[in-house]
Amino acid sequence: MLEKLFKLKENKTDVRTEIIAGITTFMTMAYILAVNPSILSATGMDKGAVFTATALAGFLGTLLMAVFANYPFALAPGMGLNAYFAYTVVMKMGYSWQVALTAVFVEGIVFIILSLTNVREAIFNAIPHNLKAAVSVGIGLFIAFVGLQNAHIVIGSSTLLGLFSLEGYNEFNGVQATMNDVGITVLLAIVGVIITAIMVVKNIKGNILWGILITWILGIICQFTGLYVPNAEIGFGSLLPDFSNGLAIPSIMPVFGKLDFSGVASLEFAVVVFAFLFVDLFDTIGTLIGVSSKAGMLDKGGKLPRVRGALLADAVATTAGAVLGTSTTTTFVESASGVAEGGRTGLTAVTTAVLFGLALFLSPIFLAIPSFATAPALIVVGFYMLTNVVNIDFNDYAEAIPCYICIAAMPFFYSISEGIAMGVISYVAIHIFTGVKKGRKVSALMYVLAVLFILKYILL
Repeated sequence: MLEKLFKLKENKTDVRTEIIAGITTFMTMAYILAVNPSILSATGMDKGAVFTATALAGFLGTLLMAVFANYPFALAPGMGLNAYFAYTVVMKMGYSWQVALTAVFVEGIVFIILSLTNVREAIFNAIPHNLKAAVSVGIGLFIAFVGLQNAHIVIGSSTLLGLFSLEGYNEFNGVQATMNDVGITVLLAIVGVIITAIMVVKNIKGNILWGILITWILGIICQFTGLYVPNAEIGFGSLLPDFSNGLAIPSIMPVFGKLDFSGVASLEFAVVVFAFLFVDLFDTIGTLIGVSSKAGMLDKGGKLPRVRGALLADAVATTAGAVLGTSTTTTFVESASGVAEGGRTGLTAVTTAVLFGLALFLSPIFLAIPSFATAPALIVVGFYMLTNVVNIDFNDYAEAIPCYICIAAMPFFYSISEGIAMGVISYVAIHIFTGVKKGRKVSALMYVLAVLFILKYILL
C-alpha cells in the first residue's frame, strides 16, 4: 500500500529510510512549537492556543505536501514571518493581531490563485540552473549560521559577530550568565557537531537524528551531575520534560477564527499583505529550489516535477493556518535534514505530520529538546547543502558572480528571499551590460522579477 501511494522504489527509497527522515525533519524543526507561541504571545495572543495552532498548522500543511506533491518537505509557521507579524505589523504599525491574521489569510488566498494560474511555477522555472545551485549553497550557509546562533557559538559583539566568550555574551545581552548555564551548552553543541560529523563520516544511518538525541542526553547528564544549572531568568530552563500539567491539549479557541476584516480597505493593509506575500513566496521558492536541488529532484531542465502541488500545499496551509490562529505557514528549510537522511517521498512528510499531531499530546517531551541539541543538525545539514557549489560554473563570470552575491547575501542579510533578490538583480544587470552569450537566454520573467525586486527596495 505504501509503495503504491508514495512510489518508494521509483524514488530509490524504503519505508525505514523515509520514517527516519521524517523523524529527523521533525526534530530539527520542533523548536517552532516553542518559539512561535513565544513570539506571537507578545501581541497579546494566548500562548497555549498559539501552541495548538502551530502544531495543527504543521500537521495540516505537511500532510498536504504529501498528498498534493508526494515530496518530503515539511511546513509550519515560518520564522521571520512570525517576527514580522508580531513586531512590525502589530507592535510597530499598531494593527491588532486579529487584523494581522486577516492579512495572512488574504495572502494565502492570493497564493492559491497564483499557484493555480502557474505564476509561482513559472517563477520557479525561470531561475537559471547556476542560480538554483547558488540558492542551495546560500541556504546551507544560512541554516548553519542559524545553528551557530542557536547554540550561542556565534554571538553579537562590538564587531557585529564574534566567537562565544562568557564576558562578551554577558556584556552584549546585559545578563549574568555563567559557565554552568550558557557556557556548558556551547561546549555541548560543539561536542554535538563533532559527534554528528563522526557518524556522517562513518555513514551511520540516522546520523543527524542520533546527533540531536545524544547531544540532548549529554545535556541531561550534565544537569544531573551539576555541570549544567538551569537559569530561567536568562532563558536556560531544565532539560527534563515537564509533565506537571499532564498531557492536556491547550484550547485553540482564544485564537481560532479570530479574523477582522475592518481594515482591509486601506493602502497600508495592502502593503502588509504584499510584504507577507513577497517574503513567503521567495522563501518558499528558495527552500524548494535549494532542498530539491541537493536531493537531485530537479529534472534535466532544472525544473521540479509536481512543483504546482508543492506550491499549492504551501498556499492552502497558509490560509488554513490563519484561520487556526497563527502567522504564515511555509515550507521549512529544515526539510533539508530529512532529505540528507534519504527522504525522497511524501512518506517522509506524513511521518513529520504525524509527529506534529503527537506533539499536541506529548508537548512536554518535544518542547524539552533545547536549541543547543538541534544546532549540530543544522550545522551539518549546512555542510551537505554547501557541497552543491560544485554545480556552479565558475568559469563563466557572468553566471558565477550573481551566484556569489546570492550565496553571500543569505547569511549576511539573514534572509533567503533577500539572497534570491540580490542574485536575480545582479544576474539580470550583469547580462544587460555585458551582453547575453550565444546559446544562453535570460527569460522575460527574470527581467520582470528584477524590476519588481528593485521596486520593492524603493517603495517598501
